[in-house]
This record gives sequence, structure tokens and C-alpha cells, in this order.
Amino acid sequence: MINSFSDAPGYGPGTDPGPGHQAAVRPALLRPCEPDGRAALKALLASGSVREVHDRIDEQLVELARCLRPGDELSGARLEAAVEELTGGVEPGRHGTWAWYPWSGRLVHLLPCEQFRRVRTDRNRDKITAVQQQGLLERRIGVVGLSVGNSAALTCAMEGIGGSFRLADFDALSLSNLNRLRAGVHDLGLPKTVLCARQMYEIDPYLDIELFHEGLTDDTIESFFDAPERPLDLLVEECDTPWVKTAAREHARRHRVPVLMDANDRGLLDVERFDLEPDRPLFHGRTGEVSAREVRGLPPSDALAHLLRICDESRLSPAMTDALPRIGSTLSSWPQLASGVMLGGALVTDTARRILLGDGVASGRYYVDLETLIAPGETLGTAVRPAALGRPTAGATR
Repeated sequence: MINSFSDAPGYGPGTDPGPGHQAAVRPALLRPCEPDGRAALKALLASGSVREVHDRIDEQLVELARCLRPGDELSGARLEAAVEELTGGVEPGRHGTWAWYPWSGRLVHLLPCEQFRRVRTDRNRDKITAVQQQGLLERRIGVVGLSVGNSAALTCAMEGIGGSFRLADFDALSLSNLNRLRAGVHDLGLPKTVLCARQMYEIDPYLDIELFHEGLTDDTIESFFDAPERPLDLLVEECDTPWVKTAAREHARRHRVPVLMDANDRGLLDVERFDLEPDRPLFHGRTGEVSAREVRGLPPSDALAHLLRICDESRLSPAMTDALPRIGSTLSSWPQLASGVMLGGALVTDTARRILLGDGVASGRYYVDLETLIAPGETLGTAVRPAALGRPTAGATR
């Protein structure tokens, strides 16, 4: 039947986003092969709530057949027989799932979960094998901070890295976020958790997403990491709050969860393999033994100094170094660009995939600095000659 927001699975603790967002987070999944599903579908269509109906199930079945048998010339009767075999003789209209997206008024007919994911990830192969893909879809990823983290979560969802997610952020989308978040002006004021979950469900309605609309707090941080029988496999930490950054790592180390952080400057990616190194110092030892409780009591100037130690102030980009003393006077906050945020999403997803597949990614601090890799050149007419021969490589420190 159609789920409301409040009774939907994955509704996390302390996470009520307010009455204006009822029934607005996850799609309802209706199975037309079942009497209750058909009745709910009929009632929904009669309700006047549906703005658009998308039924391309025939094309999806053809694509599935060709994905499963790429070497066969499927057409005509052979194609019809292959499709009938996939549906088990059920007419296409009753095959699969109808996904109802109440926030957009769209009703979409899709293949059932396993078939849907087989087609949706077909172009991943064999960069990701079928066995690897299935294993990745069984993993649970936590994302804290949904500005930079939004890009990471969406890229993971697109690539099929994780089938379950926990998303935490206390903030709502503002106009100044639109320089780096993939959202529209109609989304302004929406909780970032809701925005991200909607976007992910529109990629894959079969995902399992739990939302923490208050961010991580003393009351929610433990359940974020260690909900009964639902532990995290990996954490993506993209929060600006020093206490949250530190407390999240303390919990990750205790639960042996690897942590990834993109700093959105010079392509800096932090990898902390607490799963392999449970005694590893937080932030590669850059902040000493300062605990989350101690960080919470720091005055603003000391909190900023703490963040700069985490990011290694001496290696910040010139633009960021220039911006720091002007924050609060001529700048309202940290400067960020969409290109850097999208790069961060790619770096996090690629590294998360390799960690979850057991590829032995080492703890460390890595830089994929595009201004170094794609170096300034000397203009010659309409051509550009590189300033130096050779191919620069990204740097890494541990």
C-alpha cells in the first residue's frame, strides 16, 4: 500500500522535518501483480494526485533481455520469447513495480528490484563485475554533511556503491547553496536530508535510506553508527562542525568503520582505515589527542585553528589561504565551487568502491589538484603549450 512519511521504513530517530514534508521522502512501491497493489494503484490514479504517468516497461524488458544475452541477435519472435521468459508469462502491465513519487506527482512503472538493478548497472561491467556489484549493493554507507556530501551520496547511488544509506544534516537548502548543490530554486527551504534522499530515490527507488534531520547529536550519534543488526560499512564525513568531525571519528574508530573526507580544496581526500587500524590517531595525528568533548568547549578562534590543523593550513590553495582572514568581514563563509564538489564526489565514490571491495587502499592524505595536474601553459596563437614537459601526478602523504 502507499506509505506515508511517518510510517515509512528508514524514518530515523529524532528526525521529524515538520508537517510541511509529510509523505515527501521516499516513494511508495506498488506491485501490480498483487491484488492489494492493483487496488492501491487504482485508488491513486483516481485520487487526482498523479501529474505524470511513465510506463516504459516494454522497453525496459527488451533492454533487460539484450543485457542478459548480448551475443544474441534478439528481434521478432525470438525477442518476444525472451521477454515472455523474463516475465514468467505475466503480461508486462502486471510485471514489476509502480513507484509513486508524491513530491513530484510522478508515477513510474519499473522492473522489479533485481532486474532493475541488473539493467541500471549494466554499463558498469566489467569495471565492476556482477558479483562485486551485488556485494556493493549489500553495503551500508553513512554520509554526514550534505553539501559536499550530497555529491558523494548521489555518485555512490548512481554507481551502485551501497544499497543502504544513513544521511545526516541539520540544515535546509538556501540560495547560496545552489552554486554547488544539484538542486532547483523550487527546493529552497527543503531539509538537505530530504533533498538528497529524494534525488537518490529517483535514481533507485529500491534503496534503503535512513534520515537524521538534526545531524549528529549526543542523542543520535550512537544509533547512526550501530543501529541493531544494521552497522555502517563506511562513513563519508563532510561536516564543518569541529565537534561532529571529531566525535564521528571517535565512533568510527570504536566500531572499526573506515572514514573518507573530501576537503573541497586542491582535491584533498582523507582516508582513515579504522577498520584495519583501530588504534590509528584521528586526523592522522594532526590534532593530537584532543577529544570531541574538549573540541566542543573551544572558543571560535581555537575551533578555527583546530580545523586548519585538520586540513593542514600550509598546503591550502592560494585562493583558500587568501580567503581565510576575510571570512566574517568581506566573505560570509568558506569559498566552494561546483567543480570541486563534483570532483570530491567522484574521489569519494571511487575510493569507497575500492575499500568495500577489499582493494587495500591505504590510510593517508591524497591530493588530486587539477591546477597542478592541468598546469598553466604558454599560449601560442590558438594552441597552448604546457609549461613543462612530463605528466604531473597527484601527491599523497600518510
